[in-house]
Amino acid sequence: MSFTVAIDGPAAAGKGTISKEIARIFGLGHLDTGLLYRATGARRLEGMAPLEAAEALRAEDLDRDDLRGPDVARAASEVAAIPEVRAALVDFQRAFARRQGGAVLDGRDIGTVICPEAEVKLYVTASDHVRADRRWRELVGKGEVTSPEAVLADLRERDARDQARAAAPLRPAADAVLLDTSEMSIEEAVEKACAIIRAALDL
Repeated sequence: MSFTVAIDGPAAAGKGTISKEIARIFGLGHLDTGLLYRATGARRLEGMAPLEAAEALRAEDLDRDDLRGPDVARAASEVAAIPEVRAALVDFQRAFARRQGGAVLDGRDIGTVICPEAEVKLYVTASDHVRADRRWRELVGKGEVTSPEAVLADLRERDARDQARAAAPLRPAADAVLLDTSEMSIEEAVEKACAIIRAALDL
């Protein structure tokens, strides 16, 4: 069976955690497509040209332990705005989406560009302040020194860049189900997402 769940949304809305849980519960493959851009951004920070970095990307590059830092996040958002970089990474994502056994992909243009024919499309979001608080707690938990205000400003800057870019801007697919996690626990969000998928699968 080839069954694709496309999950989009802004940073720190919960889409990554929800995607991983959905993949585990339904036995699907999982791809955090943001890691493709983070890995490309990390290579750019090391001096490689963005397109060259994207074209040379290998699966093992997604396992680097330095892809979650704020510098790499900013670089990822910047290289993601380059149409040639996005085009270079499309085939990798589409092949994964149609892997035998089904797949969950989360990112910013999965339902609109990468997998417009996905059987289920979710757009996971939350308020700016809730997302910033989540990301701030995550960063502090990793030992990084920052403030909630700085994280909020960074998130808003990234949202604006992602929504305004000419190539695959961040937006919900027309047929995506909106899932606002602002006042949901992760368990509640996962339960809601699973209900949507079961309805689509007619389980």
